[in-house]
Amino acid sequence: MQEYLPLIIQLVSGAIGGNLAASMKKDLSLGTIWNSIAGIVGGGLGAQLLGLLGVAVSGEGSLDLGNIIGSIAGGGVGGGILMAIVGMIKSAMAKK
Repeated sequence: MQEYLPLIIQLVSGAIGGNLAASMKKDLSLGTIWNSIAGIVGGGLGAQLLGLLGVAVSGEGSLDLGNIIGSIAGGGVGGGILMAIVGMIKSAMAKK
C-alpha cells in the first residue's frame, strides 16, 4: 500500500488544485466535478513530469517529508494547470 500513497497524494492534491484554480478564475470553471476530474488527471501528469525532470523523485519505498511535499506540489500545480487549459479551450469553443 505504501507504494501507492504518493500517487494517491498526487491525485487528491490535483483535484484540490483544479478546484482552487477554478475558484481563482471563475470564467474557466468547468463545475466542481469536472474541475476535480481535470485536476486529478493533471495531478497525476504533473507529478510524473516533475519526477521525470528529477525534481520530485520518490525514493525506493521511502516516504519522507520531501517526497510528500513534492507529490502535493506536483499534483496541485499540475491539476491547476490542466484545469485552466481545459477551461480556456471550453471558453474559446463557446465563443464561436
